[in-house]
Amino acid sequence: MRACGIIVEYNPFHNGHRYHIEQAKVKTGADVVIAVMSGNFLQRGEPAVTDKWQRAEAALANGADLVVELPAAWAVQSADLFAAGAVSILQDLQCQWLCFGTDAETPFDYLDYAQFEWRHQDEINAAFQRLTQENATYSERMNTVLSSLYPAYGANSKQPNHILGMRYAKELLRYPQPMTIVPIVRKAAAYHSEALDHTSIASATAIRNGLKNKRDIAPFLPAESYESLQSLVVNWADYWPLLHYQMIATPVTEMANIYQMVEGIEYRIKSYVQSADTFSDFIAQLKTKRYAQVRLQRLLCYLLFQVTDTEMAEAQAQPFIRVLGYTRAGQAYLKQVKGDLSLPLVAKFGKKEAAQYAFSLKVDQIYQLADAGIKEQNFGRQPLFIQN
Repeated sequence: MRACGIIVEYNPFHNGHRYHIEQAKVKTGADVVIAVMSGNFLQRGEPAVTDKWQRAEAALANGADLVVELPAAWAVQSADLFAAGAVSILQDLQCQWLCFGTDAETPFDYLDYAQFEWRHQDEINAAFQRLTQENATYSERMNTVLSSLYPAYGANSKQPNHILGMRYAKELLRYPQPMTIVPIVRKAAAYHSEALDHTSIASATAIRNGLKNKRDIAPFLPAESYESLQSLVVNWADYWPLLHYQMIATPVTEMANIYQMVEGIEYRIKSYVQSADTFSDFIAQLKTKRYAQVRLQRLLCYLLFQVTDTEMAEAQAQPFIRVLGYTRAGQAYLKQVKGDLSLPLVAKFGKKEAAQYAFSLKVDQIYQLADAGIKEQNFGRQPLFIQN
């Protein structure tokens, strides 16, 4: 059996995601599609609207054959680390192809760009150091550098899925037998489009906004995903009391020890914490031209998790493959490759796993604090089995 890997978040799973899975199978001829999916907190520094089990179930019911978790130590990270964690899992699972959605507006050779970046890393770093854009974010400054050295970069440099595609391609070049890249152009809705129009595909952003504003989102979602959104959904507002307490109670000297708390930003956090009544108010006051909202949201996740540099390093030194669910074909493929895996395969979570993967456990326990209705995320949970 041959496998195609995809890297996903499904926040929530919608018709565009189903189209992506269908196209992955069509374009590659793969026997199975393996989704490595962010757990309960996401790359942009926010909680998932529904838990990882609900999102995995929707994926399995709509074309995915095996869903494994991207642990929080890799999922809630910048594009480079997010890509590194996800690609390593799919490579270990012996996928032949990596299929990802792209919002690039012009044709782009991802592999050629990745080779360029590896060959010219010193030149890129030197150009970045010479750049004088004091109020620009890191990504804005890097965009300036890369657009000047590799002109095709600039045409699509602000498209999120395109940026991740470049990170995947660069990461793949670390491997002697890398997966073959298969980009698929996004259909209908752009990544951040807020339109809920007459088509059957809308972006996850539009669907989340539609849910918040009590719009009819049913036409854009498979039944399994729609049903999960009718009972309990989660957002940053649910964690604001916990985060607010931590920011007030934690001395600034201790806050400085939080992972990626750099450049004295802990003082800025302390200075605004008393004047904000909601998470959205707080992030609006905290962000600046230099500190983009997404970067700050990830930092506030780290603060919510109370994770230090040491704890994050320890978590990243213990990678593993957490199986969330499979179809019959996915189960058969897992049996086929199980003996050749270099990463530990975790199907059940017990005391041993709790000790070994303590950071992942902590993050899931914090996710559960949003509402008493959120089910246990680890102990006693078996991989889902969907008969397709």
